Amino acid sequence: MDTVTKRKLNSEEIFAALKVFITEVIGEEFVEDMDITRESSFTKDLEMDSIEIVSFSEKVKAHFGENIDFTGWLSGMDLDQLINLKLDDIIKHIETCQ
Repeated sequence: MDTVTKRKLNSEEIFAALKVFITEVIGEEFVEDMDITRESSFTKDLEMDSIEIVSFSEKVKAHFGENIDFTGWLSGMDLDQLINLKLDDIIKHIETCQ
């Protein structure tokens, strides 16, 4: 069994990875016209639907590993929290779980 220790990523590295996942999920042609920032919300700014958010969460899980438990974290939120979820919220969650 390999015991490779991953280094903790800083918030800018996490943000860069999340932007790549968003581009892969909603398509480069849509992202070109968007200004994706840490304050971007998934439903209002990025206009992602539930299927796209699930796809995004799978990419987060695959990239950052099981210890992030992104899906479990999301399932603990109420509807208003999910609607207002911003990239910065996810970045902070990943930083905490690393």
